[in-house]
Amino acid sequence: MTRIFGTDGVRGLANGQLTAELALDLSVAAARVLASRGEFEGHRPLAVVGRDTRVSGQFLEHAVVAGLASAGVDVLRLRVLPTPAVAYLTQALGADLGVVISASHNPMPDNGIKFLASGGVKLDDAVEREIEQHLDQAWARPLGGAVGRVTPYATPVDEYVAHLVGTIAEPLAGIKVVLDCAHGAAYEAGPAALRAAGAEVIAINAEPDGLNINDGCGSTHLEVLRAAVIEHGADAGFALDGDADRCLAVDHEGTDVDGDQILAILALGMAESGHLPKNTVVATVMSNLGFVQAMRAAGIGVRQTKVGDRYVLEAMRVSGYGLGGEQSGHVIMSEHATTGDGVLTALHVLERMAGTGRTLQDLASVVTRLPQVLVNVPDVDKARADDDPVVAAAVAEEEAALGDTGRILLRPSGTEALVRVMVEAATAEEARAVAERLADVVKRELSL
Repeated sequence: MTRIFGTDGVRGLANGQLTAELALDLSVAAARVLASRGEFEGHRPLAVVGRDTRVSGQFLEHAVVAGLASAGVDVLRLRVLPTPAVAYLTQALGADLGVVISASHNPMPDNGIKFLASGGVKLDDAVEREIEQHLDQAWARPLGGAVGRVTPYATPVDEYVAHLVGTIAEPLAGIKVVLDCAHGAAYEAGPAALRAAGAEVIAINAEPDGLNINDGCGSTHLEVLRAAVIEHGADAGFALDGDADRCLAVDHEGTDVDGDQILAILALGMAESGHLPKNTVVATVMSNLGFVQAMRAAGIGVRQTKVGDRYVLEAMRVSGYGLGGEQSGHVIMSEHATTGDGVLTALHVLERMAGTGRTLQDLASVVTRLPQVLVNVPDVDKARADDDPVVAAAVAEEEAALGDTGRILLRPSGTEALVRVMVEAATAEEARAVAERLADVVKRELSL
């Protein structure tokens, strides 16, 4: 069977690849798999279901709820809510299953479905494979009173906001911040949490209409946030994506602060207070070498994983680390959350600013980012990228020339028929030249 689950659930064009029928079947299969694993043994199963603001989320939510209830699962409908809020309530309410209907930072026509196990953690690959195997299989449907009940949950936003504010100790009074909500799932909870923590908040792109999510705004379009921070004379700005599981920032001058810098700010603060488990932070292989160098200079270890927040989470869970993230702005603080949380991240960066009296620009300056160039090479056999001897030799030669002043990462895309060539070097010109030479080799050797 072709894999349906990607690195972050099932995602595709809503009503194209991701239909109501598939959403219903996936929900039934998920309930059956978890039941067969004994997850529901001895009690009536409970699921919570939330979604982002996409118009397609309405019919997909009903399909998911119908599938779960038809499989004998009681459902609490959380309605529009960020992914990390669904994860939090899955854990807080003792639910057996959480479901998020969102395509995160993707354009509005896409949508997706993510399943969370009890405790609010993402399902592992083995469970997802089982769910795929159960699709379209005959099953014994519950009858009569054995079917599930569906209930709207009254206070999901209030409970999530209270949880977020309870994670910080330093009031944010006197800080002015712009929050770009991307017309997404945190349009209500995000501004409410920052205001409840004491900040003066200018919320932008917080008027979703079902069609405008991520449209020229949010974490993929920081130019809107830059302009708003300058216009309002704000101390900082944060941009969320559609489901608010990540954020990026800009300082008071409108300069970008990426996920590596945010991770460094939080790691240093946690290390200083003795709250960084094993004095180590988890990042991916895409993290800038400047971040790694800054952490090592501060005596903080860096554990690097494959690209994807699920791999960061896995390393954190297995080894007991407390902080991890990606350059893209996924930051996981395991003391407070089971997944990346953009609003939580913003709160803790602002708390660091309030506690130190330093600007975001000053805090972010600990990381000197090396120029990084990424070249995508399409129409190649990505399966051969790791094994081709000519490509390997070319990479080795360029790495030897760079020495300690840069690095190379060549990896196949997880979703497209292309190979990504990432190069860091002392200058942008050198990085570009090396990346283009290697891209030419990949194109020549791996062409389809």
